[in-house]
Amino acid sequence: MSFSKKATLIITALWALLYVVGNNVLVITDPVEGNYAETAREMLAAGNYMYPQIYGNYWFDKPIMFYWELIAAFAVFGVNDFAARLFPALMSWMGLMLTFWAGKKLYDEKTGLFATLILATTVEFWYLGHAVITDMTLFVSVSFALVAFYIGYTEKKYRWYYAAAAAAGVAVLTKGPVGLALPGLIIFLFLLWQRDLKAILNIHIAGALALCAAVAGVWYVPMYLEHGSDFVNTFLGVHNYLRATVSEHPKDNVWWYYTVIFIAGFAPWSFVFIPAKIRAWIKSRPHLPTAPRDRFMLVWAVIVFAVFQSVATKYITYTFPYMVPIALWMAGYFAAREKLLYRLAAGTAAFYVIALFAIAAPILKTRSTYDIAQIIKPKLEAGAALYIYKADESSSLAYYTGVYPRLLTHKDDVEERERQLKSLSWDVKDVMPAIAFDDIDNTKDAVVITEYDEVDKLKKLVPAQWEFVEKVGEREIYFRKAPSAK
Repeated sequence: MSFSKKATLIITALWALLYVVGNNVLVITDPVEGNYAETAREMLAAGNYMYPQIYGNYWFDKPIMFYWELIAAFAVFGVNDFAARLFPALMSWMGLMLTFWAGKKLYDEKTGLFATLILATTVEFWYLGHAVITDMTLFVSVSFALVAFYIGYTEKKYRWYYAAAAAAGVAVLTKGPVGLALPGLIIFLFLLWQRDLKAILNIHIAGALALCAAVAGVWYVPMYLEHGSDFVNTFLGVHNYLRATVSEHPKDNVWWYYTVIFIAGFAPWSFVFIPAKIRAWIKSRPHLPTAPRDRFMLVWAVIVFAVFQSVATKYITYTFPYMVPIALWMAGYFAAREKLLYRLAAGTAAFYVIALFAIAAPILKTRSTYDIAQIIKPKLEAGAALYIYKADESSSLAYYTGVYPRLLTHKDDVEERERQLKSLSWDVKDVMPAIAFDDIDNTKDAVVITEYDEVDKLKKLVPAQWEFVEKVGEREIYFRKAPSAK
């Protein structure tokens, strides 16, 4: 058996152990995973495969690609947690095989294998290989686009430009304009460093860009034709322009944010690699690379880091696309330390398997309404309405029950929320429907999710015989029979 076949079997076996086993015990968390899963559930139920919707309303948060993945998984395996995590897992396998292929093409087979083992056992990759979010799909599409371009450029095989463009189109369908802008900037700066900007004038570049536009246009054109300025203002205005210029989480907008993410995200490998590199740089002054391959890898990693450090809104996942070149650099270091590499990879893999069941699964339960949903389902199935009062909005509640919760609030607050949903502010993300206390349907039983400190206020605002059902974490469940039924 060839080295490549053995490596593929090793990578696939490790992937199955770390990224498939146990996915059924990881519940959907709030707020992000719940939004994606509930949106896909509603789209599938409505037979709507083009226009994202949540709580029965159109939802312009992210493009369509990840919703298509979730819908496909739900259609085949049913609406459940394993299905929700299926495509992040599949994309993680594609990301690992892409890393092996890139290492083999740009370096050698052993470097490719080592880089893949390193990547598979990093904290950030392991986390994102399970998370119900768009980032693993973006990682695969952007990384493939960059590797394909480099192969096309260095080998003068221009069909790779079209492969790169198609991947960039998928990235745009996954995350928005950044899917083309990020690899485009990396390629431009690499060619500038190479003093070869004339390569941009290659006729195949124009053809590739047209292909990218055609792939992305599969969704963007119908979306614009259907929703016009509402789509443009919310998707481009809030979720792209505002994200870049106004921090959604101001406390995270600090200069060292992604340095910490790099060290933690590449653990445990960063704890060995970084000190060793610092010692090597002290002994011999580092210098800029001259080989095209090394320049491309450096531009790739640095630009991803720099771009997202300059963006106002920061998330732990944003710099994820720089992991391929860094994993390849680390592989070069560990190539001379094979025993250490295999032992560290095996030990980390064993820890992850244990941690998934003993640590991750219980923690995710505390960030989900799964347990609450199981308690209240019988009452909801009997026709009770579902409300939330002075507790966090929870889309996982809708995902697990199939019933839209509504926020209980004052009439003025309902009108203010409706106004905010049309503004260029982060409030546009708060899409759970609200209802005034006076508008509660008294012909139906009611289930309310609230917190202990808010119960007395609830009873004053909605006088009724409220029955305490159960406490789950910080939340309490109350039930009220329909007054008209008495």
